[in-house]
Amino acid sequence: MIRGSIVALVTPMHANGDVDWDALDRLVDLHLEKGTAAIGAVGTTGESATLDYDEHLEVIKRTVERVAGRVPVVAGTGANSTREAIEMTQRAKSVGADYSLLVTPYYNRPTQEGMYQHFRAIADAVDIPQILYNVPSRTGCDMKPETVFRLADHPNIVGIKEATGDLQRARELIGNVPSDFAVYSGDDATAIELILLGGQGNISVTANVAPGQMAELCRLGLEGKAEEARALQQTLMPLHTKLFVEPNPIPVKWAMYEMGLIERGIRLPLTVLAEQFHEEVRNALRESGVI
Repeated sequence: MIRGSIVALVTPMHANGDVDWDALDRLVDLHLEKGTAAIGAVGTTGESATLDYDEHLEVIKRTVERVAGRVPVVAGTGANSTREAIEMTQRAKSVGADYSLLVTPYYNRPTQEGMYQHFRAIADAVDIPQILYNVPSRTGCDMKPETVFRLADHPNIVGIKEATGDLQRARELIGNVPSDFAVYSGDDATAIELILLGGQGNISVTANVAPGQMAELCRLGLEGKAEEARALQQTLMPLHTKLFVEPNPIPVKWAMYEMGLIERGIRLPLTVLAEQFHEEVRNALRESGVI
């Protein structure tokens, strides 16, 4: 079971939109140095929606090679087609991913039974630890706790990234899943409270710009040091807020550019952060002690 800060890593790109492989290596090295517990490759923050199939697998493969077994690699392999998700998960396993992260099927809005059968089919088909990912604000469908409970008994389904920010739901999940089933936050602003409720960590956007602080935040939460954790959370709250002034990963990629970590590259239909938000994001970096 992964415990701690799992970065939802951006996919760095040159200004022309090509993947910047050298920058990817540097980002992986940074997270290994700063104590990140696992690397999440090609999720929402990694622009999975704009990478083609071959690029998607190559980012996972290069990340696995750079990590070289030092921490787990969690590969985004979800799709709104069950057959496609199975194929992508099989390919991710073949290039060395340790876990897969499977978002709920988007746009076609399946029923709870449809989601259950979708995830069950993937788990039956591919022998790799799988983390479910519920983010209704993006997908248009919400996997209810009852569906998670039905899936939690499958040996290949080992956790969920719950990105609603709903702490009552987090409490319900944590209180009813098996002890070896992990509940992770997918919402930086409420992550520490989920961990203090008994969650295992945070799959984080903020960790891209504050990897050491997010690793420390999760460590404090996992150790039950609530007062210290909440104090650090207050310091980081400007980032948790301002990194979402436009849809993710627009603000975080601009922030990383401002920090000198990556070039400006981002792919259409996503665009570079609007100038009106530059000072807001820059101030959040300053207030959180990142720059």
